[in-house]
Amino acid sequence: MAIPSGASNSAQVRAELDHPVLDGDAHYLEPVPDFLDFVRERAGEEAVRAYRPFSGNPMSRGPAWHKLDWEGRRHHRRMRPPWWVATGKTLDWATAVLPKLYYERLDEMGIDFAVLYPTSGLGLVHQAGDERAELCRLFNEFIADYFGPYSDRMAPAALIPLNTPAEGIAGLEHAVGLGLKVGLIPSYVHRPHPELTEHAPEVADAAMWVDTFGIDSPHDYDPFWAKAVELGVPLACHSNGMGFSDRASISNYMYNHMGHFAAAGEALAKSLFLGGVTRRFPELRVALLEGGVTNGVRLYCDLIARWHKRGGPVVEWLDPAGLDTRELERLFDHYGKGTDPERVAALSRMFGAFGHDPRDELAACGIERVEDIRDLFVPNFYWGCEADDPLVAWAFDARRNPLGARLNAIMGSDVGHWDVRDFTEPIAEAWELVDDGVLDAEDFRAFVFDNPLRFYGGTNPEFFRGTVLESYADEARRT
Repeated sequence: MAIPSGASNSAQVRAELDHPVLDGDAHYLEPVPDFLDFVRERAGEEAVRAYRPFSGNPMSRGPAWHKLDWEGRRHHRRMRPPWWVATGKTLDWATAVLPKLYYERLDEMGIDFAVLYPTSGLGLVHQAGDERAELCRLFNEFIADYFGPYSDRMAPAALIPLNTPAEGIAGLEHAVGLGLKVGLIPSYVHRPHPELTEHAPEVADAAMWVDTFGIDSPHDYDPFWAKAVELGVPLACHSNGMGFSDRASISNYMYNHMGHFAAAGEALAKSLFLGGVTRRFPELRVALLEGGVTNGVRLYCDLIARWHKRGGPVVEWLDPAGLDTRELERLFDHYGKGTDPERVAALSRMFGAFGHDPRDELAACGIERVEDIRDLFVPNFYWGCEADDPLVAWAFDARRNPLGARLNAIMGSDVGHWDVRDFTEPIAEAWELVDDGVLDAEDFRAFVFDNPLRFYGGTNPEFFRGTVLESYADEARRT
């Protein structure tokens, strides 16, 4: 790649690499007025009025935050919503909106190929109401046309709502028919509390629960996972965790923001694993975007630790039936205030009160040996990280990760949002991790190319057909 003098730092970094850079989580700002005109033409004015992104979050319901005084915000517990979410630089703002300009600046950004995710569209998959599915279909039709001329270097994700498996399957099939190749799914769906719906429907929206599809769902989502595998569609989630009970400040957006993508992504990954989804669908690939890899590393370590303590037949050692009551009486007599058999029995019953249903809670995963956890977790999940995140090193630390695992960290530039001060920053920032000794060149290549290439193209040999990465994807499949 020839780089003219005065090129950006990221372009200079890219010129020194012997591999491409694949931005696994780039963003754009939707031209919402244009999209709503499109909706109006296709579905009418009523569909335009139905457009209410993020309305599926209970914390967004009721009086708007900015229309309340502080007493009203406290009374309604109205969460402080995001504000000033996009870049404030004119050229970068326009770049995030205009595909042609975005495309022309990719070399300046040091990026060969970008997979693009929306902004307000992140909330559209969570929208409350039956209009959600139609609006997502219309959104996908709009962006397929909007980014179509630039498909050799850009791929927008399709919105796939998932309130029911049938809704998700219909969304996948429609998106693939449009030529879209990656599905953006919600990490969860808020559902009304059944008891409140029955006895106090007027407040049911205030106590909704989070369905993460893998365990405890009222629906069987296996047909959806099967369809994603059949169609070769990698699934990514980018759901808002703001509004979770520990991220619902009425005054501070940053308090709500820090860790919220990680919390939502962890909830989905944990549910899919414990629900045995990765066991039943080993080819399923799911990316948990923008939350960083630290939650993935911790979750992986937690699963292994719990297998050793509570997995399979090991859980039987916790059975209170194994307590020797006579020995307990002797110990209490010697070390306590004297023998009281009834009190000792009551105490042992109290700490074993919930032990009458002993079972292996990892049974759905079919774990027979600890290595199964690695083999059913590491290949299936990909962890989206900011370019400048120094904790990405944990993903590649095979010396410290149990069983020598290297988790699949993928770089997402997040350009267009407030996280990025300049469109040309992210690749140079990622390379600073190498300069600082946080990553080596092999780790960097995995971070910005090998891992995202495997995620997006690993289950669909056609994903990069006709793009600048076609020959690299073909070579990766041969090796």
